[in-house]
Order: sequence, then C-alpha cells, then structure tokens
Amino acid sequence: MTPNLGNWCQRVLLVDDEPIVLQALKEGLKQGSFETVAVSSCTLALEALQKYEFATIISDYKLPDSTGLQFFEKAKLIQPDSSRILITAYLSLNTLIKSINEGEIFRFLTKPWFLEELLTTTTNAIQRYALVKANKHLIDETSKLNSKLMEVNQQLEARMKDLSRQTVALDRANSDLQTSFDRSLELCYRILNTFEPWLGSHIRRVATLCDNMSTMGPFTEMEKRVLRASGWLCDLGMIGLPRTLLSQYRKAPGSLTPAEMKQVESHVILSQALASFLYNEETVGETIRAHHERFNGTGFPDGLAGDSIPWTARCLAVAVAFSEFNSESESFTTFVLNRSGSSFDPEAVRLVLKVIDKAKLPKEFDQMMVDDLRAGMILASGIYNPNGLLLVAEDQMLTEATIAKIKNYNNLNQINQRLLVYT
Repeated sequence: MTPNLGNWCQRVLLVDDEPIVLQALKEGLKQGSFETVAVSSCTLALEALQKYEFATIISDYKLPDSTGLQFFEKAKLIQPDSSRILITAYLSLNTLIKSINEGEIFRFLTKPWFLEELLTTTTNAIQRYALVKANKHLIDETSKLNSKLMEVNQQLEARMKDLSRQTVALDRANSDLQTSFDRSLELCYRILNTFEPWLGSHIRRVATLCDNMSTMGPFTEMEKRVLRASGWLCDLGMIGLPRTLLSQYRKAPGSLTPAEMKQVESHVILSQALASFLYNEETVGETIRAHHERFNGTGFPDGLAGDSIPWTARCLAVAVAFSEFNSESESFTTFVLNRSGSSFDPEAVRLVLKVIDKAKLPKEFDQMMVDDLRAGMILASGIYNPNGLLLVAEDQMLTEATIAKIKNYNNLNQINQRLLVYT
C-alpha cells in the first residue's frame, strides 16, 4: 500500500557542481511540486543535512570535494532514512547495482535524463522514504504498546495475586464465620436446654426437621439457610417467660388466661429481636416472627394469611406443630391434614409429612408435593375435593393434562390430602 506522502517530509536535496544542471533539476522537480534545496558541493550538502530533514537526496557522481558515493556514505550517517539517487555517466553497471544492493543508493539516473524519468524516480524515492518512516513509527508505537501491555500485565498479575490472597482470606473468614455461627446456634440450644430441658429437646426436633425439609423441599439456597437458622432460633424468646407459665402452656394450654396467652404469644417478637443479634439476614427474623401465623389469617402476632406469610415460616409452622404435638386420640398425620388449608399451608403440610412419614410409608409408595408430580407416575390413592367428589382416580397414570388439572384445582381450592404415587 502506498503511504500517505502528506504525513511525511517531501523535501529534496540537490547536489551538483554545475549551475546549469542544478537549475535543470530544480525546474524539473518544480513540475512535481517538490520542495528543493540546491547546493554545489559535498561540504554544503552535509551542512544542509544538519539543518533540514530530506526525504530524498539527488547527487551527481562527480563533485569538487568528493564523489557521490563517498558523499552518500556520510549522508547515511546523518539521515539514514533518506532515499539516495545518484546521477552518473561514468560508473559501471556492476558498481551501481552493488551500491543499490548494499543500501548506499536507492536508484540511479544516467546522463542525460528524461524529465518523466526524473519525476517518477523522485516520486518513488519519496514514497520509499515515507514507507520507511511509517514502518519505524509503527514499530515505535508497537514497542510502546508492548511496554504498556507488559506493564498492565504485571499490574494485572499483581492484582490477581492480591485478589487470590483476598479470596483465600475471605474463604477463611467465611469458614470462621460459619463456625462461629454454628457455635452460636449450639450455645442458644444449650441455654434453652438449661433453662427448660423440654424446650431444648423441642428445639432440636424442630431444627432437625427443618434441616431435612431444606434438602427435600422447593427452596432457594437463601431459603434453605433461613429455614435452618429459624429452626434453631424460633423459640429463643421463650427464655423471657416464667417457667411456671411455660410448664402450664406445655401441659394445659387451654387453661391459660387471655393475658397469659398474650404473654406466651409475645415470645415470637422477642425471638425475632434476639435472633437479629446472631443472624443479620432480615428474612430469618421475618420467618421467626410469622411461624405462628395461620394460613386462614387467625394466627399471631400480625394476622397474616396465605402467601402473605413467608414460605419458610409456613413450613416452620408445621415443623413446630409436629414437635409440640401430644395427643393420644389421633395421629399427627390426621391432626395436620384436618387443618391443612386452614391453619397450615397444604404444600407445607405435604412437605413435612413427606419428611417425617417417608420411613413409615410402604416401600412401594412415595409421597409427592404438587410440584413433584410428573407425567408417567401412577396415583396410589385417589384425589377428592372437600365434598368427597373424586377428582382423579386411584391407579390412574398421570399425564401432563392431568397434572395441569390438579395444579389448577390446587391453586383455586387447595388439595388438603397427601398425594401418594407408586414408586
């Protein structure tokens, strides 16, 4: 590609001891719009080279104080990039070719020369000079960019090492924090167990159930952490109640006066406050505060209902109910299913029963949540509405359409029974 001559010097130095020849060269190059400087000797030419930059040097071979080739050797030391053109009628062709190959001259013109030949050769010489300059400029810029890139790479490498050290330190800090948190939970459990042994036993059952639920239920990673922490901390506020009141609440909750019941109910607010000192995740406090809310809005302390109750709190509510359940007249399964859709979220009920009853179910059956249902499963028991109307028959293979029907009905009316399928 021809370089842009406008970006580089186009000045030409003319060296000849004959004034007529110098004038002819100047007039000829003027037609090519070249800027020229004309001198009559090698000495004057070297002085001009010290003052000005020249793209091309055109010199006669015979000079009064040197030969053209000797002059070019000296000129090359001052301005090595300039293109050198020798005008001669004396040197042999082999000598000229050797000079060209060794880089002493770019081209040569024989006397007498033609104007067109002079203009073309000079143009080519200036283009060659511009190309050399452009290449040097590119090499220089590339060198600067490489140096800058090397510097940036060194900075990046240092930054990566620093980041790696920070990552290791952060991992260590997170591990230490988790260890500290686990110890804090264990400490809370020991405080509750020392304060009231049955309360410590109750909390351990709830925490174990919540941990199992978090691995089997539809939870995000955040919800899993929230549910596990809430299981340990949900009744921490009980230590603010008198032991006699706790004992009465445990053995005969129906005998409590409204004022005493109100005092017991306040433990969720105290538990929320105490938990905030151990776990700054806001949803943990929200879960603890809401775990005695009821699906139909009859719970405490805020009267929340349905999906307004955090999903983790709805699951924790059933887990706490299981731990506190103490009846000889009915099973917990019957108890919780009778209250599914009223006191408890049916999905939370199904999840808890799936966890606590899994070992009790016959091996050929498995319990599912609505979202667990898949095409190809076969129902091990029929699905009925609250009025006893059969919705999906036992032994029916589920299809995508059947599952969609079950989900749509559950969204509208809540299915309050366990969903069993053959394994």
